[in-house]
Order: sequence, then structure tokens, then C-alpha cells
Amino acid sequence: MKKIIPSIFLLMCFITACKKENKETAVNQNEKTPQTSFQPENIKEKILYNRAVEAAIWGIPAVNFQLMYKEMEKLNGSYNQIVYWPGLLNWKNQTLTPNPDVIYLMPFFNTEKGPVVLEIPPADNGVFNGSVMNYWQAAIEDVGPGGMDKGKGGKYLILPPGYDKSKIPSGYFVMQSDTYRGYALLRSVLKSGSPSDVKTAIDYSKRVKLYPYSEASNSPKTTFVDASKAVYDSAIKYDESFYQTLNEIVQQEPFLERDRVMIDPLRTIGINRGQNFSPDARTKEIFKAAVNEARDWLIYNYENIKPFYGSANWFFPADEENIKSVKSSFGIKEIYPIDNRGICYMIAFFSAKHLGESQYYLMAIKDKEGNILKGSSSYKVIVPANVPVKQYWSMTAYNRDTHTFIRDLKWAARSSQTPGIKKNSDGTVTLYFGPKPPPEGESNWVPTDPKGDFEILARFYGPTPALFDQSWKLNDIEKVN
Repeated sequence: MKKIIPSIFLLMCFITACKKENKETAVNQNEKTPQTSFQPENIKEKILYNRAVEAAIWGIPAVNFQLMYKEMEKLNGSYNQIVYWPGLLNWKNQTLTPNPDVIYLMPFFNTEKGPVVLEIPPADNGVFNGSVMNYWQAAIEDVGPGGMDKGKGGKYLILPPGYDKSKIPSGYFVMQSDTYRGYALLRSVLKSGSPSDVKTAIDYSKRVKLYPYSEASNSPKTTFVDASKAVYDSAIKYDESFYQTLNEIVQQEPFLERDRVMIDPLRTIGINRGQNFSPDARTKEIFKAAVNEARDWLIYNYENIKPFYGSANWFFPADEENIKSVKSSFGIKEIYPIDNRGICYMIAFFSAKHLGESQYYLMAIKDKEGNILKGSSSYKVIVPANVPVKQYWSMTAYNRDTHTFIRDLKWAARSSQTPGIKKNSDGTVTLYFGPKPPPEGESNWVPTDPKGDFEILARFYGPTPALFDQSWKLNDIEKVN
């Protein structure tokens, strides 16, 4: 008996130690994998939650589109009219990662009553860079020098789904849309940043025309909606209203063949064509959790996109499958990249049919050391000489949380066309980003918000091969304090 007691004691000590170790392991695992605050109460709620997550990832391009159009409606604008900004953009344009160095026009079209004509002027004293897209923001075709008219201008005829093409007379560039609604993003490109060249680009932009094809013989007038005086806020709202916006576009447009698989999942969450959408309080709670779960997934992928150069932290958001899908009008049956598409329309709007011909983009969310860009810190980037562009290059800072211009700041970018920008003696340009200007002054400085994170988008207009073969390479962003 005396020999057994120590053995029992040792066994009890071992069991206690194992329990303590298991408890510590569980705590560590919980620290590594934080749980969402939403917990489903039953299988119905779990499926509702899961399908709401997938619906958000799938539907984000359409929601992005619908939010932009609804902002136009607030200005008393409507379809088959053009919302425009008669001057360079400032922070009041709260669309996703817009370009502050061009003149913006967005013709919104609806072909339910028949084809719509978009007239593009020739590239004489101005030039357009842009694309026409369906409501999924997939490019139908590009316009301008990089598009179908090759800079000669012309009349683009946007056709509704199923339109009889034998009725089309000659003299039109035909764009067959697979949705009734859509829009174009047109950028009137500046020759320089001087006030006179800005005015020339504005005047050129007003030569665009948009009208129903049925009125083509009646010298129809184009309606321009000036958005420059209002806050045009189409930033995506990650709450229950996301699904209300998604429902609006589902009610307006028939399902594309490739999206019919979403009919039942959407019905599960209460979105069904021809029926009212009225989620109760508990469902709204689930929706809010679900859309933020979708956002977390997209952010995770966004932060882990393969670098463009291999070593530097610059990257292009759209992956190869997404680019191929847009070029083929999503005609490749073996791929349907809704995750990467969701990333792109979480941070931006617009797609080009022939990416790299008229413009290209590189993005950075981390500095040289791999740390997230903080608005409270100061950074610099040295842009090498001989940037491979025919038109211009620029760098713009955006609010990392909303992917919009940082509010209430006096400018958002610096470019090769910025009046007074300084070059180094070797032809390089040093740009600064931070809450305060550097000792060198404001000419090469982009302000940031010290209370938030930010991201930088580098634009290359009229890119040349040296960008793509990487014989010219953009340097990483370096922290300077």
C-alpha cells in the first residue's frame, strides 16, 4: 500500500499538468484564430449566414455600380445622361480610387427601350482614355486611341441583350451588352497640369454625346449632370444595407446564364426576383456579420497578392484569370474568378478590355520592410528617371479603410504633370507621403491622415514595354521617421 500511494500521486500530477497544457494550447489557438462575434443559433441561421457571405463576394461589382448610379440620382440625374466633374477631382468625389489628374465623365446607360448611342470625338486637341461596361463593370469595349475608334472618334452603338443586329445601319461601332444597364468611364487626359490645358481638357470632354438611338435623326441634346459641388459618396457600406442594394439590381436585371447558380442562394437570404425584400431585425444582424466576413476574406487575399516585381511590394490587383475573363466577356467556362473580382471592386471601379494598352496600375499597401502604411508616419519613394509612359505617371494616396480619397485634404496625388514638381539632378523624382510636408517643401508631397492607414496607387498612362518587361523598376516605399 505504501508503494501504491506515490504512484497515484504522480499520476494525478501528470493529469493536472496535461489539463493545464491543453488549456494553454486552447488559449493560444483562440488568440491566433479570433472568432467572429456572430454565432448562429441553428442550422437555418448558419446557412443564411454562409450564403450571405458568398452573395456579398459575388455581388460586390453590381453593388459598387448601383451605389454610383444612386449618387447620380441624388443630383437629379438619370440613365442615358452623363455625370461629370468640370475640373480636377478633389476629396468630395468619394468613389473608389478615382484619378485626380484627369477630367472625369461617367455616362450611365439603360437599353431597356432600345439601343443607346455614345459619340466619342476624334483625338485632336484632346484625348479620351476609357471603356464602356455592363452593370457587372466588365468591359464591353474600350474607346479612344486604345479602343475601337483608334483615336479617330465615332459613334458607338450600345445594344441591349438579344437585339437583332440586322437592323443596325453602317457607320457604328457596335457594342453588344449582356445587361440592359451599364456605364462608361471616360477620362479626358491633360497635356499638362497648367490651367489652360485643364480648361482644354474640360472643353474637349463636353464634346461627348449620349442619347437613345431612336432619337438619332432628331439632333438630340446630351444632358450633363455636374457633380463637382456635392459629396459623391459611393463607398461600399459593409452593413445590412449592402443586401438592400444588391436586391435592387437583382430586381432590375435578368440573371446572366453564368449566374443562375446564385438564384437559390439568394432566395435563401430573401432576395428573389419579383418579390419584396424585407429582412427582420435578426436577419439584418446576420447580414452585417456576413458582409464583414466577406470583406475580411477579400482583405486577406488583397494583402497577399503576388508582387509585380517579385521582391518589391508593388502589385497589380487583378490576377490572370480575372484579366482573361474580362477580355473574353467571361466566356471561358473553366474559370469564374469571383474572389479576385471581389477584391478589385472592393477597392476600385472600372475595367479595361485591353489592359496595358492605354493604362496600367501598380498598388502598394506596405513599405520596404513589409509594414502597413500608416498615416501618422512619413515615407518617401524615389521614382526612377525615364518612366515608361507616353502620356504621364502619377501616385495617389487613398484611405485604406474606404479606398476613397482621404477626406478634407487639399490634394491627393502628385504626378509628372503637377505644376512645380521637382526632379533630382539625375532625372529621378522623390515623392513624400505623410501628415506633414518634408523639409524640402510641399511640391513633391502628398498629405495623409494621421488617424488612419493609407494605400498608394501608381498610374501609368500610355505605358511602354519597359514597364512590363521590368527593365524599368519602381522602387519600394521607405519609411523616413
